[in-house]
Amino acid sequence: MINPFNVFLWTFRRNEKDVMNLYATLSPVMQLATGGSMLNFGCWSSKYTDPISAQNNLCTIIGNLAELSSGKNVVDVGSGLSAPSKLWRDNFSNLHLYCVNTNFKQLAFSGNQKNIEFINSTSTKLPFDNDSVDRVLALESAQHFKPLSDFILESKRILIKSGLLVMAIPIINGNSSIKKLGLLKFTWSSEHYELDPVKELIESVGFTISEEKLIGKFVYEPLANYYIEHRTMIKKSILEKFPNYVEKILYKSILKMKKASEQKIIDYVILKCVLKSKL
Repeated sequence: MINPFNVFLWTFRRNEKDVMNLYATLSPVMQLATGGSMLNFGCWSSKYTDPISAQNNLCTIIGNLAELSSGKNVVDVGSGLSAPSKLWRDNFSNLHLYCVNTNFKQLAFSGNQKNIEFINSTSTKLPFDNDSVDRVLALESAQHFKPLSDFILESKRILIKSGLLVMAIPIINGNSSIKKLGLLKFTWSSEHYELDPVKELIESVGFTISEEKLIGKFVYEPLANYYIEHRTMIKKSILEKFPNYVEKILYKSILKMKKASEQKIIDYVILKCVLKSKL
């Protein structure tokens, strides 16, 4: 059973341990809602109309943007249940992947995997040698890294020159007041970053942003529409393991997410960053 008071504290404080506890508690809700082990929102289209295909599509977009076909040593930071790394491994046989996660239970979920190593560590102190990897990926996880600047600096340290940092991250447009976000202010359990400060931070340490994709309209609204259309089925699955109020809060949050996206209050960005300077 979920203790609502604990969830409130974890959401309000949002330190690293709180985020770990929150995801350990709520990721099974995501699995029940989608029927899979991906924990991202997905990138939806007329071709990708269900959660699993949309989530796989987002992973494929990240993999292609990160040029994984020519990659060798790839660090997946905030790897969740490691489903994205498995997809990348299966699509690009040349890769050796390192899944980094503070949540040991999520790392253990996958068991032993060919060409994937599981590392229980924080995003701000990555346990890799200088100049030792050619790709760092943060798929819908960097919004939890505190401070984000330490993660960016660590990515620079471990990447070879001309290595790639690719991030997919939810963002807000303007301040994250309760008046603008409503319920999302509390249920969007991450830092609420604006795009320009994130880009300035990345560029200030020696990265060049070579590609920027704003894809919020392909993320939030179709995800919400799918939930609304299939709510009866999804609710039935969730209620098998969780109390009714969990699904009610999730549903109301999704409705607010849809509205906030339509009003351009929130968006979702993918950034491809090339390391040009090691100074």
